[in-house]
This record gives sequence, C-alpha cells and structure tokens, in this order.
Amino acid sequence: MKRKMMNPRYAAIVVACVVTAGSAWAQRNPRSQGQAEATEEKPGAPSEKFPAPPAEEKTVKTQHVIHVNGQELHYTAIAGTLLLSKDDGKPKASIFYVSYALDGADKTKRPITFAFNGGPGSSSVWLHMGALGPKRVALTPDGQAVPPPYHLVDNEGTALVFSDIVFIDPVTTGFSRNAPGEDPKQFHGLEGDLAEVGDFIRLYTTRYGRWTSPKFLAGESYGTTRASALSLYLLENEGIYLNGITLISSILNFETARFAPGNDLPYILFLPTYTAAAWYHKKLSGDLQTGDLQHVTEEARKFAGGPYKDALMKGDQLSETERKEVAQQVARFTGLPAEYVEEANLRISISRFTKALMRNEMKTVGRYDSRLEGVDADAAGERPEYDPSYAAVQGAFTAAFNEYVRSDLNWQTDMPYEVLTAKVQPWNYSNFTNQYVNVAERLRSAMSQNPFMRVLQMNGYYDLATPFFATEYTFEHLGLEPKLRDNVTMHYCDAGHMLYLKQSCLEELHRDMAQMYQGAVTTGR
Repeated sequence: MKRKMMNPRYAAIVVACVVTAGSAWAQRNPRSQGQAEATEEKPGAPSEKFPAPPAEEKTVKTQHVIHVNGQELHYTAIAGTLLLSKDDGKPKASIFYVSYALDGADKTKRPITFAFNGGPGSSSVWLHMGALGPKRVALTPDGQAVPPPYHLVDNEGTALVFSDIVFIDPVTTGFSRNAPGEDPKQFHGLEGDLAEVGDFIRLYTTRYGRWTSPKFLAGESYGTTRASALSLYLLENEGIYLNGITLISSILNFETARFAPGNDLPYILFLPTYTAAAWYHKKLSGDLQTGDLQHVTEEARKFAGGPYKDALMKGDQLSETERKEVAQQVARFTGLPAEYVEEANLRISISRFTKALMRNEMKTVGRYDSRLEGVDADAAGERPEYDPSYAAVQGAFTAAFNEYVRSDLNWQTDMPYEVLTAKVQPWNYSNFTNQYVNVAERLRSAMSQNPFMRVLQMNGYYDLATPFFATEYTFEHLGLEPKLRDNVTMHYCDAGHMLYLKQSCLEELHRDMAQMYQGAVTTGR
C-alpha cells in the first residue's frame, strides 16, 4: 500500500472483539452514532410514513460551459429519474440522478464515475456541490462558512476534467423515492441498498451505452461502505469490473468506530485524531505542540499502537502505577486533564473529547472537522449540543443545490430535496447480526478477482467521524496478497471529514484522482 504525507509505518495493533452491529449514521446528532439495531426486512407493505409520488421516468438535458485553469469545458448535464422494476415489470423505486458528460468525447475511452455520499440517509449533494461536480458552493479557502445568501462558482477541481460523472441519490434521499405501494424499508439496509444502487448502475450503463467505458466509483463516509461492497456486488451480480474506487473518509469495519463496552479498539484508533485536534487548538505542550502536524500524529500513532494498546489490553490487570503513567500520557496526547482521563477509565469517546477539549473556554469542537468551534449553553455535560462543523455547511449546501437544480438544470418540482434524512433509520444490517459490520473482506475479494482495480483512499487529519488511524488499521488488515498492495494509495490532508471543502485539499483530491484514473485506464489497455 502506497502512502503519501506519512512517516514510517505504525505499530501493529492486535485487538479483537465482536458484539452487535453498529451504524455509521451520526451526521446531525452525535447520539445516533453506532446505535442502529439490525432489523428484519419485511418488504411489500406500503408505509404510511413515506407517501410516495407517482413513479415516472423523466430527464431534462441542458448544455453548459465552465472554465477550468484557462480551459473551456463544454458539457451536457442531465437531471433525471430512472425507474427500478420488479420481476413482473412493475416499478419499485424512482432514482434521481444528475449526470455530466464532456461533449464530443469517445465513450469507449472516456471514464465514467458513479458517485454518492453516505449517512446512511445522505443525498449526493456533498460530493456533487463540494468536490467533483462542475459547480461548487463558495466557502472560504479554508473550507469554513460564509454569510448567507450563498452562491456557486466554477469548480476548478471538478472530476469532469478526466471523467464523466453520475451523482446518485439512494431511495428516500434527494428526490429519490419508493414507488407507490412499495415499502421503502426494502431499500433501507446494507444489502437492499447495494441491490438498488447496483441495479441503477447496470441500468444507466445500458441506457447510455457505457458498457465499454472505464468505470469508477467515488464514495464518502458510509458511501465508502457502499462503494467497497459494490465493487464485489457489481462483479458477481452484474459482470461489471471496475477500474478504480475513490474512498473519501472511510468506514469499512464498524468495529473501529463503535464505542461499546468490551471494545477497546476505537479508543486506540481515535487517539491520533484527538492529538491532531488538540495540536490545532494549541492544547498540547512541549515538543508535541512545537512540532508540525505530521510529527505529532506520528508520535501519537506510536503511543496508541504501543503503550496505550498494551495498557487497555491488560484491563483490570493494569496496576495503579501503570494506570497513572498511562493517564499522564493520554493527557499529553489529547490535551485533556490527567484526572479527567483517569475518571474516564483511560477511555475517551468522541462526544467526551469534543465537549471536554475546550471546556475551560466554554467551547466545543466539531466531529466532522475538529478545527471548527461551537458554543453550548453550558460547559458541563457529556456531549455537545450540536456539531459546529455540520452547522457550518448545512445551510449553504441546501440553499445552493435547491437553487441550482431548478435554475441551472431546469428540474422543476415542489418535492423537498432530502439533503440528509433520518427517515431511513433504523438501517438494516441483518446479515451482520451479533457482529460488527465489516465490508473490508468484500473489497479484498473484489480486488483479488479483479487485480486491475485501483483504490485511492483520502483521509482528513481532523476527521473525528472516520479517523485516519482507523482507516489505516482496516487496510493493514485487508489480507491482500503482496502484489496487490500497491493498488491501494493513501493520501492525507490537514482538513476534516469533508476534506475537499478546503481549497488546497480539493486540489490534492483532483490531482490524486487524475493520477489514479490515468494509471488504472492505462493498465487496462
């Protein structure tokens, strides 16, 4: 596995624990993280909670031009819906999408990328209007909020430079809905979601004549769970072999992110991100605060994967002297008081860290981006009232997309665009009942069967939703044969979960994707 912006490899971590499946959905409410229970799917009964509009196929085509680094890009945009049908031909869902295709390009050589976000319950608006689409929401160069009203600018980091793009909204997100009489719950689970998105990709590929195009996926957050599992689903069920996948802020193995009794792994894997956040807010001391970000995170990796891991593995066998020594070190790497670390039994969860780091200043830090600060009604308590890093972008992306889809793409509807919804909860993980969700094995199997497939993994140092050390752990435990390990490239950026919001990180994402696409397509010729 190739890495960029990274010091020597981290110490091996050996921790194993299996309990109930968790969920990655925590975008608006930190309390929701990892709390969805596996439920039995019972498709077929209409849901009164989700009244469905008439299912119809519709497309609106518009022509556009943007300027990227002095170059004019002429392209065709299509906003539309595709109907997914049951075996008897009756519709079961209407999937909304927006596609962009470069005018005059040879489809047999031109890559196509299917992109989506996560949640579960998120539309594709974030990657669409923040990273890959031809237009993006205007923010500060550092990726922080600007005052309303909001507007769009040409995206010089658009993937349209090297690939056509299709943004997909899964059922119940965006404008996608179940057909009348169809229970939406059949789509609200790991396997149902894969079948839905996989069926859409097959149908789109057929309708638009893209079977011979190089094919890629791009996913963010739970979208990386979907993309990794789709790589095997498409291969086995549709005969679609991918050229590559871009994973932004990954979660493939939920054991790495579920703070649950008996599972010490997340406490170890989150610590380097706590260190990065504390360093940014100048809460560390000595050489850790005076060193640069790469130095401080590498030191945190060594401690987390060594002495800290060993201490937690001892459990109740840890001596009082050892406990105090470890508490001091955890305090050193997190910026929290040693007394607080001891009171927390050496184990600091996300919500406690984001609430406690700046408690003496009456502030909290963001979960998606720990650089951002929030203010609660009081400094006491176990968790922040809200995530300031989500509050910073929610309004801008919602307003900008709703205006853009109607004015620029000419998609006219009174239907609400579900940017991020809890209506898909509880998400069904029935295949992982009594164990943690882990799709890493599916990715390994897909890469083994299709050795030409490349994987680009993008990580934000300040991301507390899907920490970089947890992603490293997951990929170091894929079990890939040695000759395939170089098919995976990891990149790091000094930003948060939506790392592309920062201008310099968007440029790095564009550069790394372009390189991966060139290598993946050239290898396949």
